[in-house]
Amino acid sequence: MQVCNLSRRDPCADFAGNSAQPVKHFSCDLKLPDQIAAAARGVLAALDAHAPVGRVLLVNNGGVGGFGRFPAPAGDRQLEIIDVNVRAVVDLTARLLPCLRRRGGAIINVASVLAHVPTPFCATYGATKAFLLNWSVALAEELRGTGVRVLTLSPGTTRTDFFTGSGAATPGAIVRRGMSPDDVARSAFDALAAGKSSVVPGFRNRLTVAAASMLPRVAAARLARIVMEPRLPASS
Repeated sequence: MQVCNLSRRDPCADFAGNSAQPVKHFSCDLKLPDQIAAAARGVLAALDAHAPVGRVLLVNNGGVGGFGRFPAPAGDRQLEIIDVNVRAVVDLTARLLPCLRRRGGAIINVASVLAHVPTPFCATYGATKAFLLNWSVALAEELRGTGVRVLTLSPGTTRTDFFTGSGAATPGAIVRRGMSPDDVARSAFDALAAGKSSVVPGFRNRLTVAAASMLPRVAAARLARIVMEPRLPASS
């Protein structure tokens, strides 16, 4: 078995205490197409060298967000959200899909509960996740019968450092109410084993998505604004 990681930060020290499997890190800024292309070539070479047979699991888990009144966060952040959350996922999946077709396997694309409802104050982030949800479900149908499965995972708040620097007020308090990464991952693998193409982990998250699906989009967006606006920093 070969585990490959594509990110700017080398996580191998984190894996060392939790996994007996070798981890190969490919330094890659997911907003830069040239780096994605180079990293994909490296992954394919590593698989050929260290795991030449067996199925492949691709997890598109990279993502960035921003919280504020559009166009905040300022600068290029809005475009970076689109580049990392949408373009990089499509690009990397396209580059690795021929390998998955040959060997069989699965793709897990990490969307969000915000993919299911228009969300003021993180409008671009939510829209990228809505793209990912619809694209992934469609891709799952395209690949039906090919030996490649596609699962869309739509977690809610998760206890990671995602909210650090997001612009949200009291990010620590938000994160403490979230699910653990282990529970989210377990939900994904359980759903994959059950043959599902989409899963929302956690009872509260499923309830949120179910309620949003019963409302007109304008009404859902207005309700989301009521929930999200108190999280804006006082200076916004």
